[in-house]
Amino acid sequence: MPPIPDGHTIFVLATTALALYLFTRDRLPLEASSLAILVILILSFQLFPYESHGEVVGTEHFLLGFGHEALITICALMILGKGLEVTGALQPVATFLAKAWMARPLLASLATLVASGVLSAFLNNTPIVVMLLPMLVGVAVRNKFAPSAILMPMGLATLVGGMATTIGTSTNLLVVAIAQDQGLERFNMFDFALPAVIVGSFGMVFLWLVAPRLLPERKPPMSDTAPRVFNAVLHIHANSAACGLSFAECLALTDNEMRVDRIERGEDLSVTRLPSVRIREGDRLVVRDTPEKLKRFEAQLRATLHEEATAHEVGEEPQHLAQLVVTRDSKLYRASLLGIRFAQRTGLLPLALHRARDPELEEFVSDIGSVSLRSGEGLLVQGTAGQLSQLKRSGTALVLDGTTDLPRTHRAPRAMLIMALVILAAATGVLPIEAAAVAGVGLMLASRCLRWGDASGALSPTVIMIIVASLALGVAMIETDGALYLAQVLVQLVEGLPTPLILSCLMLVMAILTNIISNNATGVIGAPVAIQIANELGASPEPFVLAVIFGANMSYVTPYGYKTNILLMSAGGYKATDFVRAGLPLMFLMWAGYSIVLPLLYDL
Repeated sequence: MPPIPDGHTIFVLATTALALYLFTRDRLPLEASSLAILVILILSFQLFPYESHGEVVGTEHFLLGFGHEALITICALMILGKGLEVTGALQPVATFLAKAWMARPLLASLATLVASGVLSAFLNNTPIVVMLLPMLVGVAVRNKFAPSAILMPMGLATLVGGMATTIGTSTNLLVVAIAQDQGLERFNMFDFALPAVIVGSFGMVFLWLVAPRLLPERKPPMSDTAPRVFNAVLHIHANSAACGLSFAECLALTDNEMRVDRIERGEDLSVTRLPSVRIREGDRLVVRDTPEKLKRFEAQLRATLHEEATAHEVGEEPQHLAQLVVTRDSKLYRASLLGIRFAQRTGLLPLALHRARDPELEEFVSDIGSVSLRSGEGLLVQGTAGQLSQLKRSGTALVLDGTTDLPRTHRAPRAMLIMALVILAAATGVLPIEAAAVAGVGLMLASRCLRWGDASGALSPTVIMIIVASLALGVAMIETDGALYLAQVLVQLVEGLPTPLILSCLMLVMAILTNIISNNATGVIGAPVAIQIANELGASPEPFVLAVIFGANMSYVTPYGYKTNILLMSAGGYKATDFVRAGLPLMFLMWAGYSIVLPLLYDL
């Protein structure tokens, strides 16, 4: 065994273990854990200086992550993805797939998986999953099969596809950047696409034909109808077209399509829905329908889906509808809209409520502000694009399917062209990916595909902080030779095994870790260790770096392994064991595939 390291190395290894522990704590936000690790490293090395290679390791070494090219590239790509989202550039894909599902479901399932995988090779997974979730839920309900059979395979397909390029995931970019910092030749965009496509093809077949059979039928919280039906209240005012008309004449204004559950008058009075009953000022029509129809009824009756007292909050800026879903980690969970002052804090108007239970079996409360919200319940809100963007950033609720009226869709071709130019420039080597991505952001803003508010809203403090903290840990492990010590220990433990098996063991360790902690942390901590292992064995470090990339992307087995898994769990009604059912076989399949392909391609 290698000699016992010095005190600083032991401290860094202990801090790394602490970070791995903190990153698994659900009650502690990841950004808080990351900041704590960063502060510990800065203060410790400031109070107890350490010299490495003739240079004192100080605060500036641990803060370099904020200006690291990998972080800048990741942020730029997140902003570019936001540009595609707000312009509706990806919507034609969802529309095409929805039509295909109605014609040939089996082939449409494969097309959905392939489209998800290909898109995720160039874009962040989250907008892809958010775009496809409502479409797939609607398709499943219309075709009378469980959405749980297709939602998880689609989400896992984005993780499989994200392995194919250097920009497929933030983990890929980080590991590639660290490898370059360690003296390895820079990976180009498609340098490891071949093994990813070979092994990923088997993964896609598994997700297409096998995974749906492994998943039990689950009833998702919002699958009772497609599109979703909301309970709402239409408020009649003095200038409403319905004011003074009989109930029958009121229904005629909507071509008799409006379904009214009851007519409320005053505090506690309910009026019988007789055709001759006159609709008065102040009446409230309790209705149930889809968002589009609710807004149409509002216009036809010249009523409002919000109280007159809140009408002044609606400015002249274009208004949009958004459908929100309450999750267990949402601020709305087990709270009421009035209790958390939702309207005052967000500026959004709550219009309607979708109950998690069968609305026919549960009486609807017309005052939706007082209802204690449960997990899986939906809320229809109205507001400006800026207010909705702010809501997405706040984490108050999950905006599952975005606005029904996507802003600036006529700029979608520009956004797609800009993204294509960024990929082309990086793939051909005309520009490094960080330069191409930053230039793409500039073009998005200049062409008005994005506003500055959209750009800032695309940035995630959690992602930024965990990347910076992970990079700081990586610097500490390299400078104190902690990575070298771990590599020597691992090599000693597997002494006598062939190099391909050592590579396989490293990848398996990464795959296990990434399902427990962040994939970014797994990649950043694993990359220097992998390079040191390759040096100890006298082997090429490239396949070992790829083992870290591929292993750190196998976040299939737990709902918390990757952020899109949480979206899938909420929308599909999955249990944590369902990810084990489908994700564990997929992880072993991918691990075995890469364990065979990498040694063959790199002559190990």
